Amino acid sequence: MFDGLKSGPAPISPSAARVWTSLVLSIFGVGVSTYLTVDHFAKVALACSETGVINCQKVTTSAQSHFLGIPVALLGLVFYIAMTVINLPGLWHSMDRRIHILRLAMGVSGILFVLYLLAAELLIIGNICLWCTSVHVITFILFVLLLSTVPKMLGWGTAPASDA
Repeated sequence: MFDGLKSGPAPISPSAARVWTSLVLSIFGVGVSTYLTVDHFAKVALACSETGVINCQKVTTSAQSHFLGIPVALLGLVFYIAMTVINLPGLWHSMDRRIHILRLAMGVSGILFVLYLLAAELLIIGNICLWCTSVHVITFILFVLLLSTVPKMLGWGTAPASDA
């Protein structure tokens, strides 16, 4: 039986630097997301300005700090725990193409959610949170790394070898 996701040429292994960079970024994402989640539930004071454009408290307590009734900080924590797992070195070297497609899909969904949150901060709330921005930057760098690695690993965008 043909399964286009599992079959085909084996994925090309990425460089060790890309594997470890993705893991470190994911771990940093877990760290910042944990801090924001603890703040959300324990209401600890964020180490961030509360005046001017930078106002973490206003952002993290706004109506936009929840998505479908779930705290955004908790969604970020769950996302980064999952990213940490899927970015473990052993999974980067898996022959199962679905893992690499899932990794890329998670990166795309993460950056799309970041764009939504950034728009909410700038256009609705009128303030930005430095802690949130650090998660946005981590997500962006991880997205670029995944976008520049995974499609090449899977052979997407390359001409098939001729049989001649």
